[in-house]
Amino acid sequence: MNNQSMMELGEVLNGKFDELVNSCLTSSVIDLNLYTEYDVKRGLRDASGKGVLAGLTEISDVVGYKTKEGKKVPCDGELYYQGNNVMDLVASYEKRRFAFEETTYLLLFGQLPNRGQLANFEEILTSLQELSGQFVRDVIMKAPSENIMNALQKSVLTLYSYDENPDDTSVSNVLRQSLQLIGKLPMIAVYAYLSYRHFKFDENLYIRTPDSSLSIAENILQMVRQNGEFTELEAKVLDIALVIHAEHGGGNNSTFTNHVVTSSGTDTYSATSAAIASLKGPRHGGANLKVLQMFDDIKEHCKNWEDREQIEAYLEKILDREAFDGAGLIYGMGHAVYTISDPREVILKKYARKLSEEKGLMEEFRLYETVEELSKDLIMKKHLRFKPVCANVDFYSGFVYSMLGIPRELLTPIFAIARISGWSAHRLEELVNKGKIIRPAYKYVGQHTEFKDIEDRD
Repeated sequence: MNNQSMMELGEVLNGKFDELVNSCLTSSVIDLNLYTEYDVKRGLRDASGKGVLAGLTEISDVVGYKTKEGKKVPCDGELYYQGNNVMDLVASYEKRRFAFEETTYLLLFGQLPNRGQLANFEEILTSLQELSGQFVRDVIMKAPSENIMNALQKSVLTLYSYDENPDDTSVSNVLRQSLQLIGKLPMIAVYAYLSYRHFKFDENLYIRTPDSSLSIAENILQMVRQNGEFTELEAKVLDIALVIHAEHGGGNNSTFTNHVVTSSGTDTYSATSAAIASLKGPRHGGANLKVLQMFDDIKEHCKNWEDREQIEAYLEKILDREAFDGAGLIYGMGHAVYTISDPREVILKKYARKLSEEKGLMEEFRLYETVEELSKDLIMKKHLRFKPVCANVDFYSGFVYSMLGIPRELLTPIFAIARISGWSAHRLEELVNKGKIIRPAYKYVGQHTEFKDIEDRD
């Protein structure tokens, strides 16, 4: 078939496909008024934006309001892991070197470990880190993905084939599988990124195995950096970032996905892959990348970072859908639960300042502060909101990761490396409590019609 014939065939097929697209668009529209008529909680949220209760958990608590005299009053945000305030945990962790492993123990087993328990746990995690050369070659390096989250999904699903007992959902077996995934995910993410850069951009391929004497945060930095070197502050900041991203209640999209899939009785690799798929979305784990892209745009259009009026005017353009991506959103601002503050953002902002001082980037840090301060009032005025608006954890996380030399392709995978601790805890909680399969209802709002034979259809 010659080129002209190929082009003509393409035009015919495109026309037919366009017809299918139009049919899909017209047949899928639902009248939004019906959500009110049938009292359907769209997005599983009530009219105030609060999540509809779908389950019970002891793993973590997210607090954005206090109740006074029967009324909800906004308060500084609080986050609890197994009853422990994260602010207290981080304050105690500052006295020691690394804490993500200890946080993982707390989430999985419901209590903080003593020194002996922690040492045993770290030894188990370290022993489960390694990946076989065959797996790295045949799975991670084969057909590398531009989006590393897809590479994580592929690799996690393929680990099923390397497991001698993949479908056993007993607590002991799922705990084994969960610890293996917690240990291996950092290697999978970093190796997938390095393979992608090598095969797509012909960059030198260097593969560094984890060092058993290092923490997970230290190993991520030594594996992702060509020289394998990092400062003590850099490793400490990444460790704290992993801690505050490890868990956030059972109702966040990826954790709820894990609950839903786990309730069907499926295997650990399928449940974890589903959670990764959810976290990939720009409305969830991919939000920190959108913040970085937004600041790229702000820097391009606001050359004087000390000019608050210029920055405020540009932020108004963003909210009016006249700038950046046209979505009308200042990314990293606002949260479904937190009102006055997001404790994770408060913690990360402090470390962002320390890192900025070490790297001579205080001017850029002050730009972030300015945008944060201006956005709070602008969003409330533009959207006539009465609930306070605060910066969320995504606002500074991308900036922090960029200062750590972590490439943008790994921003959301780093989130997954942290959050798999919470996902694993929730999966085990779902299995231990033998809950019913999660099956919410959808109200049918179409019309029943009389069947027509194909010869009688228009």
